Amino acid sequence: MTQTERRKYLIAALLKEHPQYTELEIPSNEQEQKALLRSLFNIRMPFPVTDEFLTIQDTYLQEETRKKGVTALSALKPVQKGIYLWRGDITTLQCDGIVNAANSQMLGCFCSNHGCIDNAIHTFAGVQLRLACAKLMKQQGHEEETGRAKITPAYNLPCRYVLHTVGPIIYGTLTKKDKELLASCYRSCLELAEQKGLKSIAFCCISTGEFHFPNDKAAQIAIETVKQYKEQMNSEIEVIFNVFKELDYNIYRELLRAD
Repeated sequence: MTQTERRKYLIAALLKEHPQYTELEIPSNEQEQKALLRSLFNIRMPFPVTDEFLTIQDTYLQEETRKKGVTALSALKPVQKGIYLWRGDITTLQCDGIVNAANSQMLGCFCSNHGCIDNAIHTFAGVQLRLACAKLMKQQGHEEETGRAKITPAYNLPCRYVLHTVGPIIYGTLTKKDKELLASCYRSCLELAEQKGLKSIAFCCISTGEFHFPNDKAAQIAIETVKQYKEQMNSEIEVIFNVFKELDYNIYRELLRAD
């Protein structure tokens, strides 16, 4: 099958799960097809799928990531001992684990084609990721607490694992508790990563963006917490601060230079 044939197969299979969409025609335009497929991935509940679906989905997603270009940790240069700063798409980063800024449901973003990192990670990992998260949450029996972390396989992403953490949501003035909870996100991920034997971990800008944590304060907490953990635990885990926006890149670059 070609990528186009795989994409059309996946769209058709997912549309069948929605009787109200049975008359919907698959667009002829490639970008419209991709947007529709992502939307269908996004809204899909964590139900089992056939082996055939998974085989075609996995081949499709892995090829899409290959075309975007994969960046290996070995290709990066540290800005400080054991610490890296990289601006790019975290779903194309090849390291042991990447961190997902999740919500308390821990099931990924259900908003069609939303621009958040939770949406991107779940889209390009494949439907298995939501299934794995749903299993964890069923076992836990309650929503995830802010500042804690869970770990799952990464499925079709080039990394090995995804660590999911729920950061604080800022509604008004930033409080001491907000800062403590954000620091807890970083510590929880580092502790869990090392428990699982990971040698490298890439952090996104947890709680910024949709959760409205000030970017400069969030970066400062991230760097301080990581450095304190590495020093206190005598840890050799390699840490990548992954940023997507130029704003965050400049903030991290200045903070890491000044350190």
